[in-house]
This record gives sequence, structure tokens and C-alpha cells, in this order.
Amino acid sequence: MTENIAVNNAIEMRNITKSYEMGFQVVHALRGIDLNIVEGEYVAIMGPSGSGKSTLMNMIGVLDVPNSGVYRLGGEDVSQLSSNDRARIRNKRIGFVFQQFNLLARTSALKQVSLPLMYAGVSRADRKERAEEALTLVGLADRMDHRPDELSGGQQQRVAIARALVTKPDIILADEPTGALDSHTGDEIMNLFDDLNEQGMTIIMVTHEAHVAERASRTIWLLDGLIVNGNQ
Repeated sequence: MTENIAVNNAIEMRNITKSYEMGFQVVHALRGIDLNIVEGEYVAIMGPSGSGKSTLMNMIGVLDVPNSGVYRLGGEDVSQLSSNDRARIRNKRIGFVFQQFNLLARTSALKQVSLPLMYAGVSRADRKERAEEALTLVGLADRMDHRPDELSGGQQQRVAIARALVTKPDIILADEPTGALDSHTGDEIMNLFDDLNEQGMTIIMVTHEAHVAERASRTIWLLDGLIVNGNQ
């Protein structure tokens, strides 16, 4: 019998495992993860080095597939998709924000943000309009033609967030989004995440900073590849 899935689950994982071979050693990165994240939720993922945070983020972001278990993203089983299908799902449903911004050095903010839409086959006129909307949303309406070296660290991260938002994803997945920023600029970026969540965006954030995790409505703790606290 097929298990009934709640329609408001953005993410549902059941007994997810992932192991890697490193020489003669097998590393069990995830040892049976069960996880539900509801649409519109704001979740922080924490844990010590080697706890499985990065592997879990890669799994949530459909960057990797589990050895075993089931992962449903928006109700769709994405556990064992091909690399092409995973790329399609990522581009459509997930917006990524990274610690180091990952911007192209000689490219304007407007073009940076429009790139995901080009890969999705959106027309040039629509790309420009949607990129302008995304940059305006993150407070960079007057910086659209600026390159990364003409922007502050906080502004560069705002460009990265606009790039994540431009495809209108279901989920924003942020990996240490304030790690390369000073505390004041980091607070400004976290205020932006707060605003996006209040507008209904599902946000999942990996962080090692307790004061950043406190902004989330729930914190999930990992240890040795298992969720040890926060899974409700």
C-alpha cells in the first residue's frame, strides 16, 4: 500500500543512508535519516565537523542520491533520479546560497541573476524582467549593472540570494550564508532571510553559528550521521 504523504510537506526523508569509500575505509556519513520539513518552515541544521551536515545538505539539494531510503521533495520521489533529472529538479525547485557567493568576476549583477533562467530556456526579455524583480526584492535596484568587485560583501551575498530566488523555487537552501561576512552585514542578510520566510518561503540553512540558528523556527542537530535533536 502506498504511504499517504501530507500535501504540505516540502521535504520527507525516510531511512536515508549514505556511505563513502575512502581508500580501505568506509565512512558512514548518514546512518538512517528520518526528516520532515513543512512548506514555509525555517529550519537550521547544526552539528560538529563530520556529523553529516554537508552530506545531508547535498541530499536535500538533490546534488547526490542515497545508498538507501526514500526522499520525497514536494511529494515527488527523487531518491534515485538520473543526473539530468536531478539538475532539472534543482533548477526548478531549489535555490542555493553559498558562503563564498560563487559570483562570476566580470559579470554584472543583472546578468549573474539571469543565468539560471537562461539554463531554464526563459526568453531574454523575461530573464531581464525577472532578474530586475529579484534584485529589487533584495534591495539592489540601484546596483544591477555593478560587477562583484564594485560591491560590498553583503551586496554580493544579496546578488547570490537574488540569483537563488529568480527561478521562484520552493526552497532556499543556504550553506553558511553569513560565514564570509562581518557580524553587522551578517545580521542584514539574516534579516533578509527572515523577510523571505515571512513571505512564505521555505528556508533550510546549514550553520555552525548558534546566533544564526536562533533565527530559525527549528534547529536540527546531527551527530555521527544521525539526527539527535529537533526532528518533529
